[in-house]
Amino acid sequence: MRKLKHTLFVLIACVLLSSCATLFGGKVTEYQKTRPAAGEPQRELRIGALVADILLFWPSLAVDFATGAIYKPKSATTK
Repeated sequence: MRKLKHTLFVLIACVLLSSCATLFGGKVTEYQKTRPAAGEPQRELRIGALVADILLFWPSLAVDFATGAIYKPKSATTK
């Protein structure tokens, strides 16, 4: 019984500490990780990942912001 409780705790912790953009957003680029300097345009958010984080994974929303996965990767046309 104790092993079952431990396993359930680990499973629940993994679900709560995982976040949508981190899991499904692909590799996080250097552009996503780097904060824009003063005067540079702000990075765009992935709206779908933000909504999914709020509805499904709200305790771990900070994970996406900390890793930069919540931001859209730099497109080929963006300089």
